[in-house]
Amino acid sequence: MKSNMAVVKVIRELKKLKVPAWERVTEELSGSTRNASEVNLSSIERYSAGVVLVPGTVLGTGELSKPVTVAALKFSKSAKEKITKAGGKAMTITELAKENPKCSNVKIMV
Repeated sequence: MKSNMAVVKVIRELKKLKVPAWERVTEELSGSTRNASEVNLSSIERYSAGVVLVPGTVLGTGELSKPVTVAALKFSKSAKEKITKAGGKAMTITELAKENPKCSNVKIMV
């Protein structure tokens, strides 16, 4: 059982949606904190466009040259600044789930 109540709340909300993509995200969030995902902006720049979901932390290493909507559990301060500077949007996983309950056209980066 996770001890971070914020993560537990996100997991509970996503499980209510009963969509395979959200189930995959809950699996990642339910895993060990030691194996939590950390994704750099350079990886987001290289591998994706549109909407990206990171079931972990987005770090500010690298640059973004295109507007990308990024949903994650946490953002570093520099990552959030660089995403908005590039014309993108940084949001929580819960906000993305409310906007896109079917999780369509979303790339999950682990």
